[in-house]
Amino acid sequence: MSDCIINPARSKGEPQLPAIGILSVNPADSTGFPSLVRRHSLVRHAIFHAHLQSNDLFFLAGPAVGAPMATICLEKLIALGARRILVYGWCGSLHPALVAGDLFIPTGGLSEEGTSAHYQGTTGNDDDILRLRLIDALTEAGSFSRPKQGRIWTTDAVYRETREKVERYGAQGILAVDMEYTALRSVAAFRQISLAAVMLVSDELFHQDWAPGMHLKRFRHRSRQVLECLCSLIQHGKIV
Repeated sequence: MSDCIINPARSKGEPQLPAIGILSVNPADSTGFPSLVRRHSLVRHAIFHAHLQSNDLFFLAGPAVGAPMATICLEKLIALGARRILVYGWCGSLHPALVAGDLFIPTGGLSEEGTSAHYQGTTGNDDDILRLRLIDALTEAGSFSRPKQGRIWTTDAVYRETREKVERYGAQGILAVDMEYTALRSVAAFRQISLAAVMLVSDELFHQDWAPGMHLKRFRHRSRQVLECLCSLIQHGKIV
């Protein structure tokens, strides 16, 4: 391992986190954090420009949009004791098999972000055990259909998701696009911790015209439901 000038570390006064928790990357979902803090008796801490709260069983951190910010937060969480991390965010669909409102769990990804290469290109698949536990727990919770799985395309350039790329990657079986996944997976592999992600499909890019759904009230309500479900599943030992 190269000798880096700055390394992530736990500083004086910072919390020792439980081993498992959630990194919720989307800013819109952080508006629901106060109710989760009350419901699960979470203690608030600080982590860069994101929120961090925890109890004895799990932590909840975010938001952290884009690969650079998300990986900074993940590195700090690991330094504070995190070893099994569930990432929650939104993604766009590249294929009709995946529609707005579906739950999607990536099994691997195509990196077009600039962070992964600095972690020796370690972009392997997620921890299979954690991913399968996540799928089973969400399905057994009864509020959601069984999540769909597949590869995802991660890009820094939201406004350069071209029609040609959407069609080409969709034809290759890549089902979705986001801004953080492959970078977070690279950090997890590099630091040898477990990570799995679940995403709510917010928009559809495979039509002639873009079909956004993230501004709809029912979508925002569903996203809050997913995040609350993840917290409750960990709190009650359904995902360990």
